[in-house]
Amino acid sequence: MARILLVEDDESLRRFLAQALMRAGHEVTDYGDGDAAHDCVQSFRFDLLLTDIVMPGMDGIELAKRAAEIDPNLRIMFITGFAAVALHPAAGAPKQAKVLSKPFHLREIVAEVERMMAA
Repeated sequence: MARILLVEDDESLRRFLAQALMRAGHEVTDYGDGDAAHDCVQSFRFDLLLTDIVMPGMDGIELAKRAAEIDPNLRIMFITGFAAVALHPAAGAPKQAKVLSKPFHLREIVAEVERMMAA
């Protein structure tokens, strides 16, 4: 079981992802924006940050950079329709981050989380 911080501004997608990950046995804390998630990551420890990139306020890349500074052992996975942005070196995303492009199947994301936690 992993403690997952899920950050996605699309409420219905966030709800579906959270439910799928909880059914798979993970503990999920979810937020709709990067600023609120950043406040949370300063106070609580997580195993995985699962975040969208394009969000209002603090975007997912900035959130990931700040979260990695707080906890260098935090695993990071971006879920995005803009994979090229995350993969571009100028974006500054943490190098160890995994990128999963939208659209994806819920089983696919659960399997990727399992692989990341097993590594």
